[in-house]
Amino acid sequence: VQLQASGGGLVQTGGSLRLSCEASGGTFRTLVMGWFRQAPGKEREFVGAISRLGGYRTYADYVKDRFTISRDNAKRTVYLQMNSLKPEDTAVYYCAADTGTDPERIEYDYHWWGQGTQVTVSS
Repeated sequence: VQLQASGGGLVQTGGSLRLSCEASGGTFRTLVMGWFRQAPGKEREFVGAISRLGGYRTYADYVKDRFTISRDNAKRTVYLQMNSLKPEDTAVYYCAADTGTDPERIEYDYHWWGQGTQVTVSS
């Protein structure tokens, strides 16, 4: 499975961005998908994850009610809609995939990773 993340950029505080992550190889509908982020000087942290068919989603508390994960299995793509962005959301965002049953919050549970896309929120 190869993952290609896109959609990052520079946005002002309070703005929105939508990240996309397209998968190639494998059977997309069998993959649990997650988003993680890593800010400069910090460890990578969980953002959110979505189940295989999209019926279950889980989010980190610091993005809950602002970020939304969705997926389009026909397009082999998972999305991260980010609203009400804050400077502390500035990070490289990574998508990840695994064949597990449930969406996981721990990065070591994910087998495949995209290359990351930079999100910068200016104050």
